[in-house]
Amino acid sequence: MTGLAGQLRAWLGPPQGQTAPADLLARQIDTPLGAMICVTDADRLHLLEFAERPELPAEMRRLAKSAKTRIAPGRNALADLTETQLAAYFAGQSCAFDLPLALSGTDFQRLVWRELIRIPAGQTVSYSELAARIGRPDAVRAVAAANGANRLAVIVPCHRVLGADGSLTGYAGGLWRKKALIDHESAAFARPAT
Repeated sequence: MTGLAGQLRAWLGPPQGQTAPADLLARQIDTPLGAMICVTDADRLHLLEFAERPELPAEMRRLAKSAKTRIAPGRNALADLTETQLAAYFAGQSCAFDLPLALSGTDFQRLVWRELIRIPAGQTVSYSELAARIGRPDAVRAVAAANGANRLAVIVPCHRVLGADGSLTGYAGGLWRKKALIDHESAAFARPAT
């Protein structure tokens, strides 16, 4: 078995029990920075990650377990909308994502992720600045961990967070991708200073 169906089988094992339709559908979306795996239900985007991310199989297992459902290859209107908005983003046409998100995590993680969404495209912040923005200046390590637990690459822009010295650090999709995303946003979406 090849393709996404084969990957899902390798990551999650064979379907267990009845063969009722899966509640979560996974599809591959091709981008200029490589293939991404998109997992949606009818109402929310649950996961969007670069396909070669080493942690992706474990993330898929956690998602299936937490949702208590099967993930199967497929597409729906929300996956199509995700692909359309990603295409506009990578074409430099729009950095506005208005997708319904499943921010599944602790209260602290969701707080960090919501703050990440507020960082404008073309701008970056440090982990310590992000911690200060959420009112937890002493929680830099916890903020970094929450940043790393993000399952919605690009949409929840964890790539916009840098080390205290401005260095590229901590991007599970690969530092080269983090740099490419920051460079793309700086060129396509950064607003000139007034």
